[in-house]
Amino acid sequence: MPFNIIRNDIVCMEVDAIVNAANPELKQGGGVCGRIFNTAGAREMSKACDKIGWCEPGKAVITPGFNLPAKFVIHTVGPIWQGGNQGEEQVLRSAYRSSLELAREHGLESLAFPLISSGIYGYPYEEAFAVALDEINRFLFKHDMNVTLVMFNQTAFMLGFKLRNDIESYIDDHYVEQHLDLNRRREANYPSPLQPMIIGDMAREPKRSRKDHEQIQSLQSIYDAGFQGKLEFPKEKTFSEALLSLVDAKGMTDAETYKRSNIDRRLFSKIRSNPGYAPSKSTVLALTIGLRLSVIEARDLLARAGFAFSPCDTRDLIVRYFLEKGDHDIAKVNAALYDFDQSLLGV
Repeated sequence: MPFNIIRNDIVCMEVDAIVNAANPELKQGGGVCGRIFNTAGAREMSKACDKIGWCEPGKAVITPGFNLPAKFVIHTVGPIWQGGNQGEEQVLRSAYRSSLELAREHGLESLAFPLISSGIYGYPYEEAFAVALDEINRFLFKHDMNVTLVMFNQTAFMLGFKLRNDIESYIDDHYVEQHLDLNRRREANYPSPLQPMIIGDMAREPKRSRKDHEQIQSLQSIYDAGFQGKLEFPKEKTFSEALLSLVDAKGMTDAETYKRSNIDRRLFSKIRSNPGYAPSKSTVLALTIGLRLSVIEARDLLARAGFAFSPCDTRDLIVRYFLEKGDHDIAKVNAALYDFDQSLLGV
């Protein structure tokens, strides 16, 4: 579980360390800071912070967790919002980076953040969320750590207005189009578009665009290396074998693949070592994003694991939206899934 977003109270997190949105004086405050002090034991936490004395904005310090489920508390100071032209973003990014680096220096394996500066410091939620996603994602691409962003508010507000509207429109439109198309195919005795893509008897296939045919031929060349004379995908390719062929064809390393897919390296190792591995649908969907697949490539990989895109599943449609747009940022995809109250990919 490299990166997750959940709704919870951060003081309840059973991780190596939680992050406190602190003030420079490291005194007990309100909001997240107040809850952390009270749950840890205000007297003990105040004494530990008083010994440190001060923390510059954008920096981080560490104390024991005392009565918290977490072993440690990393205190970081975010910026006070002053309109966005006073270097607030740079300070906020530094606060995340400093906290992550401090956790790594202490050998911590799991860390939970609140949305720093988004409370009484007034940083706009959408912009604070974008910074958190970007900085955490950058760190995890270089280092192994389980990081959770803990959202206390139950209201979905994180996606930009335009992106959320675009996704909502796509879900509504695509849901209708898929069912109308499915009915037409049934009437014409065409195979379902949700079945595995087979190249061969093109005359009996539903009409496809030139771009579709080009993508099919591209996928064929990936799977068909050394497969002579037959225009169909080798049926003996298991999910694991097909996945590894795609990794090689895309010129990616194992580490790049599992990090871009937000899946644990141990899970990826299991998939690589077991040709018959049966993954969850969440894992396969995560890999379609991490491997930067087209929709047609994603359909085939899903089919080899026994799955298909469903026109009735909001999560599937959101993933398809990003695949069709060519946007393969797993953090952004998971932010969208979170905002639509869907389970995240790879976690």
